[in-house]
Amino acid sequence: MSKDFYSAVKHRRTIYGINKEKVISDDRIMEVINEAVKNSPSAFNSQSARVVVLLGENHDKLWNITEEELRKIVPKESFSKTAEKIASFRSGYGSVLFFEDEDIVSELQKNFPLYKDNFPIWSQQGSGILQYIIWTSLEVEGLGASLQHYNPLIDEEVKKTYNIPDNWKLIAQLPFGKPTSEAGEKEVKPLEDRVRVFK
Repeated sequence: MSKDFYSAVKHRRTIYGINKEKVISDDRIMEVINEAVKNSPSAFNSQSARVVVLLGENHDKLWNITEEELRKIVPKESFSKTAEKIASFRSGYGSVLFFEDEDIVSELQKNFPLYKDNFPIWSQQGSGILQYIIWTSLEVEGLGASLQHYNPLIDEEVKKTYNIPDNWKLIAQLPFGKPTSEAGEKEVKPLEDRVRVFK
């Protein structure tokens, strides 16, 4: 079991080349994501993470929204590269949207004022853990993915399009699909500069 876990950690990489070919069933995708949401840790067991899974036309719609919002701010002469990048995400099978329920964070701040400043930080940390679990779990299932952050640029349109509650704050987007390219080389900085042990 330990070996399988470390293998999953090692092989989880950013994959930009993805397509719409079905690798696993939609039911299996949801089983993996539901297990991750259910078992992901959170500060004070707040369970403030919220996830929206977009498949089919709803996945495409997300990246159409993103492209149109970017069109408003990216100079016309350099937009073709931006459009190409968004098209690579749209070409995937689906997307996972990660949100945090700000009402829960506010309630914790009210109930535990001593930790008031920490709850937004802990909320982000909890979201990061969930993102990693889902990303790695999808990789184990044979799906490639890359973590994106087009918020807050797309927040308003995403909430309107998918009827997202106002108290859900968009944190990240994870387009996924069958890998069509390998991950790039990963430079690993020396561990002696990053890890210290005291015995």
